[in-house]
Amino acid sequence: MTATGADREAAGPTTRGYWWWERRRSVALDVGLALVSALECALEGVEFARDTGLPVPLGVLFGLLAGSVLVLRRRWPIAVVLVSIATTPAEMGFLMGIVGLYTLAASEVPRRITVVLTGMTLVGTFIVSYVRLRQSVDADADFGPGVWYVPVVSLFMSLGLTAPSVLFGLYIGARRRLMESLRERADSLERELSLLADRAEERAEWARTEERTRIAREMHDVVAHRVSLMVVHAAALQAVAPKDPAKAVRNAALVGDMGRQALTELREMLGVLRSGDALVAPRAGRVPLASVGRVAAAAAAVEEGPRLREVEVLVAQSREAGMAVELSVEGEVRAYAPEVEQTAYRVVQEALTNVHKHAAGARTWVRLAHRGVEVAMQVENGPTDGVTADAGLPSGGNGLVGMRERVLGLGGVFVSGPTDAGGFRVSAVLRDGGAA
Repeated sequence: MTATGADREAAGPTTRGYWWWERRRSVALDVGLALVSALECALEGVEFARDTGLPVPLGVLFGLLAGSVLVLRRRWPIAVVLVSIATTPAEMGFLMGIVGLYTLAASEVPRRITVVLTGMTLVGTFIVSYVRLRQSVDADADFGPGVWYVPVVSLFMSLGLTAPSVLFGLYIGARRRLMESLRERADSLERELSLLADRAEERAEWARTEERTRIAREMHDVVAHRVSLMVVHAAALQAVAPKDPAKAVRNAALVGDMGRQALTELREMLGVLRSGDALVAPRAGRVPLASVGRVAAAAAAVEEGPRLREVEVLVAQSREAGMAVELSVEGEVRAYAPEVEQTAYRVVQEALTNVHKHAAGARTWVRLAHRGVEVAMQVENGPTDGVTADAGLPSGGNGLVGMRERVLGLGGVFVSGPTDAGGFRVSAVLRDGGAA
């Protein structure tokens, strides 16, 4: 994996401790080139001093100063090229000119400046080559080339001293920019992948939370209703046992049946949890989102859940527990999507459980209405009669919350609250998603 820009900046003192150089080998390379260039210019300065009549030490010093400018090529490539152009008439600084043009072409200097300085170098080299070659041809009487010889050879010499370094510098600069672009894209991709991984983990955590909430809601509905009826029947059994042994036997049988039903539903729920653990827990640490999705799908497939047609059995069980409850059904009975029927059943079940808990002895009405592609349900109870003993059932305060979450999760409408007569009403409307 490549290092990001932040990592490179964090490395600060280790990579940027040598003025404008980034690495030690860059310092060694530039200093070495400057020494070679200074030596070359110093040797050529001797000839320049003889041709111009200057003292030789002065020519050597001039060459040393001019050649050593090459050490600044990374910081000021334009200055290096200008110095090489200025020393072209003295026939010195060839290495400085070649390296300077390469550095200029490979740098981030605007292309128009590179073109102008390259043209100036080309013209200067051509003029000096033309003059020197013309002098050599004129001095050699035995050699008589054509008129084309001097300009053509001068042009080739000037191109040979400028074009290769410029072209190679352009290639290196383009390759460097490409690598930098690829590095930035890799850094960006790495950041995006990190964000996607974080989002996937958040979605997985959200899915796990939703699944835990769903399972908790299901277990609450199963346990609360069955156990509530068992407690009511147990209280009735305790009251009638001395007076009516036959009725006590029937109540005991009902308590046993309800206990077995509760255990059966709990076993099914635990079976779903175990299958979910088998899917989710092969590996410790983070849980993939796909595994959570498979757990939810397995839970939905294993647990078929109750249906609306079982509401009559639900009402009958409440009657057997001593509740005065009436069931009325309006409209044409039809089948709905499984989740709709299960939610409708759970709403009626939890509403009846609340009546057992909070309004013992109250008269209760259960109404179902089939309206085309939607089904409405209402459970309303009157005020408690004040005669029936309260069974003392505990309340966790999650019944109405769970019903509302179920109904709103399917895009339905849920309303609950006290009535003017002193009772309580729970109403819900669910739209059949399959029919829609």
